[in-house]
Amino acid sequence: MRIRHSVLLAAPLLLCMLAPSHAQEERPIGVPVPPLGDGPWVFDTAEQHEIRVSVVARGLSHPWAIAFLPDGNMLVTERPGRLRIVRDGVLDPQPISGVPEVRTDGNGGLLDVALHPRFTDNGLVYLTYTKRAGNGRGSPALARGRLEAGALVDVEDLVVTDAHEGNSGLNGRVAFGHDGKVFMSTGGNVGNVAQDPASLRGKMLRLNDDGSVPADNPFVDQPGYRPEIYALGHRNSLGLIVHPETGMLWNNENGPNGGDEINIILPGRNYGWPVVSFGRNYPGSRVSEHPTREGMESPLVVWLPAIAVSGMTVYTGDQFPAWRGNVLVGSLRAGGISGTGHVQRIVFNDNAEELRRESMLTELRQRIREVREGPDGFVYLLTDEDDGALLRIEPHP
Repeated sequence: MRIRHSVLLAAPLLLCMLAPSHAQEERPIGVPVPPLGDGPWVFDTAEQHEIRVSVVARGLSHPWAIAFLPDGNMLVTERPGRLRIVRDGVLDPQPISGVPEVRTDGNGGLLDVALHPRFTDNGLVYLTYTKRAGNGRGSPALARGRLEAGALVDVEDLVVTDAHEGNSGLNGRVAFGHDGKVFMSTGGNVGNVAQDPASLRGKMLRLNDDGSVPADNPFVDQPGYRPEIYALGHRNSLGLIVHPETGMLWNNENGPNGGDEINIILPGRNYGWPVVSFGRNYPGSRVSEHPTREGMESPLVVWLPAIAVSGMTVYTGDQFPAWRGNVLVGSLRAGGISGTGHVQRIVFNDNAEELRRESMLTELRQRIREVREGPDGFVYLLTDEDDGALLRIEPHP
């Protein structure tokens, strides 16, 4: 009886020891992120080996994109709606005026920036942003203005996509093809809109530089299709580039819980969302039983789990010869765990087939929103933080 009594008394104590406390249950998922130090930092990497990362500028509020001006200065967008300029490595405290009013809810705001290929002649700057549509709705939009003496003038919307309620799918990127045509990506993680040919959401759009529709777009004469559409079936494209060597259009896009991907975008093709995906829905179920389907394009690269892939560049410079031809992408967080942002480097063979990947700058634990190669051959990054920073990667002397 005494032994039995001891076991009965011990059982509740054991259960209490095994059960998580209320405080533990409420702790957020993630890794603590220390403040970004002053730097510079030196990291050893797999093929280039020692690199140095330094802070160029601070005090940016959720910076989103970089465009390099012909004089070597930089334009930087901030998601709350400001366009900034970095002159000679110093952030100008005065934002550029004339930027359209933006809706900042969810993943919207002022997003990408690109210069017209003949910027030195016409001064034209292109911006993607979330336009207010009334009743709490938002529309991904593409605007154009001319940069004059610290201001955007003659600003006009070239494309305003269909509006919807909610805070998802409000993003977009912009890039210029080698033929001078404008590509714009639009978010499509709302219902089945990415497969709807009458909607501009979840699509890759191709436009003339004035926003009109090129006569050779793939769906120009197809009933039921918006003529601006170049490709469809996209979720959230957070990276969009024209490959500097091949001239092909590449994008990356976020899956839900896994299924981030890189694609080579071909005219008239369907990239599958939300019909097929390698990812899972946020509660854990698969998006589709089979990740591929006849008539839908398979991704070039897939991430399982997701890394919340963001900005992207193909390295072509001389500063990092071991990286030449590699793709560098930003990561906002890995595996759904906050505090795990970094940069990934992907090596391809001559057939654009993936060989290996490397995660870099994991020690900084920063959300990396943008990755761009500068005219100087260095790599520039933006950290997506309340007090965001512009970082530069250089070879270590």
